[in-house]
Amino acid sequence: MIRRPIVACVGALLLFAADLAADCPELVGQLPGSASEVDVSGDYAYLGSLSGLAVADVSSPSAPWVVGEVALPDPAQAVAVSGGYAYVAFSNISMQGGLCVIDVSSPSAPFVVDCFSLPGYAFDVAVSGGYAYIAYGDPSGAGVLRVIDVSTPSAPVEVGSVDTPGWAFAVAVSGAYAYVACTEGSSGGGGLYVIDVSMPSAPLAQGFWDANDSAVDVAVSGGYAYVAGNIGLWVIDVSTPSAPAELGYVDTPDIIWSIAASSGYVYVAWADDFASPAGLRVIDVSTPTAPVEAGFYDTSGERLGVAVSGGHVFLTTDVDGLYIFRGCGVFVDGFESGDTSAWSATVP
Repeated sequence: MIRRPIVACVGALLLFAADLAADCPELVGQLPGSASEVDVSGDYAYLGSLSGLAVADVSSPSAPWVVGEVALPDPAQAVAVSGGYAYVAFSNISMQGGLCVIDVSSPSAPFVVDCFSLPGYAFDVAVSGGYAYIAYGDPSGAGVLRVIDVSTPSAPVEVGSVDTPGWAFAVAVSGAYAYVACTEGSSGGGGLYVIDVSMPSAPLAQGFWDANDSAVDVAVSGGYAYVAGNIGLWVIDVSTPSAPAELGYVDTPDIIWSIAASSGYVYVAWADDFASPAGLRVIDVSTPTAPVEAGFYDTSGERLGVAVSGGHVFLTTDVDGLYIFRGCGVFVDGFESGDTSAWSATVP
């Protein structure tokens, strides 16, 4: 489809506006089942659950379908996909957690390459540059960010770590920094830690932002970290890693499980005190100092995960399976609102 260029014409603007999705978020597909964690790479969504990992073909978002599954020894807490492998952080009620490396190069036949355990809860995992970063907590209430060399997937090995006062509950990696959301421990410490991981064997804390509360998830985009508390979302300027600074905050009336950020929006997976209802809330963060809710979609479930990829938002619930939404601010044909880079420069 060739678009005409925007000119000084109100009619042209109205024409393009009509192509925008009417609802935010707009449901486009659903896959029944049970899943609580999700990551998306290319045409596939990787769904973690209490029993294992499922791979779903989402090349047609309106008709997703499961193409492969693999069982895991313990419930999946987080999933990250990189280079033909899925990295699953797991934990069980006996305070044993760890990491499973799963070969997903053939989506219809995923298989476990290696799993290893460490004492404590493994809450989250992020993968970057041949390393997996695992957010951990132990029974004492202290936490640690563990750095695992996964350049040889069949032989992952821990190469570095850094302690946090509260549980390291979530981690995101961007460039040379890891951003760790921490719960409050016996000595406080709830908030955001910015950690220099340019030397993975010697990660070094660079900055800390105190939430005066527990932080449960973090997403990073465009020089900002979006930090979820138990209830509420903060926008943090991390352009100076040694001095992260709060810019804005918005209340959410429900408990946050997971967040993802893309193109000026933060997508929040929430549940109402571990009971129905639950669902997806959308926060417009295009003005970082004044984040505001832009829409919501009610589901159900007690554990939810969220990811964004290819102009779509993927929400998992342990009751209803996978929901797929068109991302807010995205044209029906896939172009993002305001992005004219792929438009024709010539009127045909």
